[in-house]
Amino acid sequence: MRTYFVFLIIMVWSLSSSAQSPSWKLIWSEEFNYQGFPDSTKWGYETKGNATGWGNNEKQFYTQRDSGNAWVKNGSLHITAQKEKIGNREYSSARLTTKYTRVFHYGRLETRAKLPTGRGTWPAIWMLGSNHGKVAWPECGEIDIMEHVGYEPDSIFATIHTGAFNHMIGTQKTAGVFISDPYSDFHTYTLEWTAKEMRFLLDGKEFHRIENKYQKVTEWPFDQPFYLILNLAIGGNWGGKKGIDDTIFPATFEIDYVRFYQYE
Repeated sequence: MRTYFVFLIIMVWSLSSSAQSPSWKLIWSEEFNYQGFPDSTKWGYETKGNATGWGNNEKQFYTQRDSGNAWVKNGSLHITAQKEKIGNREYSSARLTTKYTRVFHYGRLETRAKLPTGRGTWPAIWMLGSNHGKVAWPECGEIDIMEHVGYEPDSIFATIHTGAFNHMIGTQKTAGVFISDPYSDFHTYTLEWTAKEMRFLLDGKEFHRIENKYQKVTEWPFDQPFYLILNLAIGGNWGGKKGIDDTIFPATFEIDYVRFYQYE
């Protein structure tokens, strides 16, 4: 009889704990279940060539037009880079942002995507602090959820940049992980972000973790909202480190969905 009551108490405690455990609740999503231009209530564009190549000596001109640099079809967003001269650039592409439509603060940001293939491509899923513009980079903070360079076809990377930790002084906090078939298969790239830490996951498996040491804002500017950027750069200091293969174009970064969850 005593064993039965002990078992009953354990079961009640287990069910109670389970009921009280927080779970992820979907707050915002973009499923791309339509055809045409990206939804303007969710996405804006950053355009033009940028005199400094967006700070990275990139070679593309970002557009907002109906020629196919950013187009939704077959249930996914296609960001396509093309070999064509626009302005003083030899390539065109697109850079989408939620800067003016949606910011995110603490939660789980999940993107399912298929990467472009070829030397010279540099796709990214990343975030900037919403105070960017008032506060310069890198003090505003940058969260790179996924970056890939075409000359390293078996790897993806996650990184943070801050005033204290950034690639300009070689102190960025970064980690890479092996990825299988990134060009033929979709994979899920995830950031789990709390006041205590950031966790970066590939297909549900953590490969990088950064803890908040509760020091200065130069180490942790992440206690504020951030906005999301999806882009496909060509060349640049990192993406073009081993040149650009002009036979790969058009090259497409395909995004199946973006979902943002918070604890309920």
